[in-house]
Amino acid sequence: MNRRIHFMTGVAIFLSVFLFSHAVNGQANTKIVTGAEQLDKLLPLLQNKSVALLVNNTSVIGQTHLVDTLQKLKANIKKIFSPEHGFRGKVEAGETIDNEIDAATGISVVSLYGNKKKPTPEHLADVDVVIFDIQDVGTRFFTYISSMHYLMEACAENKKKVIVLDRPNPNGHYIDGPVLNMSLKSFVGMHPIPIVHGLTVGELARMINGEGWLAGGITCDLEVVAMKNYDHQKKYSLLIKPSPNLPNDHAIALYPSTCLFEGTVMSLGRGTKNPFELLGNPLLKNQPFQFKPESIEGMAKNPPHENKICYGVDLRNEKPTNYISLKYLILFYNLYPDKDKFFIPYFNTLAGNTQLKEQIKKGMSEEDIRATWKKDLNEYKKKRKKYLLYN
Repeated sequence: MNRRIHFMTGVAIFLSVFLFSHAVNGQANTKIVTGAEQLDKLLPLLQNKSVALLVNNTSVIGQTHLVDTLQKLKANIKKIFSPEHGFRGKVEAGETIDNEIDAATGISVVSLYGNKKKPTPEHLADVDVVIFDIQDVGTRFFTYISSMHYLMEACAENKKKVIVLDRPNPNGHYIDGPVLNMSLKSFVGMHPIPIVHGLTVGELARMINGEGWLAGGITCDLEVVAMKNYDHQKKYSLLIKPSPNLPNDHAIALYPSTCLFEGTVMSLGRGTKNPFELLGNPLLKNQPFQFKPESIEGMAKNPPHENKICYGVDLRNEKPTNYISLKYLILFYNLYPDKDKFFIPYFNTLAGNTQLKEQIKKGMSEEDIRATWKKDLNEYKKKRKKYLLYN
């Protein structure tokens, strides 16, 4: 009873201050209001509930982490689930995340990146509801959406509710790329969607449920706290890096195209301050730009071509396209001296099909390659409409 009284008192005080500040600043009618910022909708869903959260460093309300806010409001937080890059977002791509106790809050943190990517029944035994609140970048191979999938699946199997607090998709203004062939399903591609899927995490969660993509076609008890004042054409600048190697809005805009180079012998700037904005290789010495990847703690330990001069292009002034650009992929394949070694097996996993690599090898033009995506993209767009929360 005391916990309930403290919780409701804290809610009332916090909401009065929060809503008043929004009204005074005149933000309510213009500013995008994320799901996490709508505590008037979230907090009643948590009353008398045991709560877990799948969150990271992007899970903020203004300058305050969602966990800190809910803890101050006396929400009954049992644990935090941690995705790739860790709860505080300081771990580089692919590095295993361990369980820990968060020093700032004293809450147990359970890793969902490593050997176990899906919560176990034991993890959920003392939980009534799980909140998902992570900033995504709108690409199929960004692993936060895969963690969301496994969370939904585990909660469906264990009859727990999932609340998705929606956030903008910085690449949500277009849809492009090959639709995943499910024979290549992996943690960087779990759903039959294109590379750029044009959905927020809330909309994608609705699609995962609605299309029966969870194991055995089960559905999750899902509630999405939708944003206010958002539409898919509205530009949104991310104030917090969504991962250690996406340092700015420009890199995020290039990411759908440049990430494909992870499946080649090229460096895409890991080991520099501008990953996904630089492309190069030590063998391309006729190229005008050069950089040297070095180990950077928290960003890139032992990056590809570490301590070697890479020759290539600087994309920091490149205007991002509203489609997946294959220009540089085709260019550097043609320039690379040993073409049989240009692609590595991971390329097909990222592309989501086996055709793209072969199309480039055969010398097909970008326009002709893109034409082969059209039929699947049109079918996907029709399916997508059923799950949209925003224009």
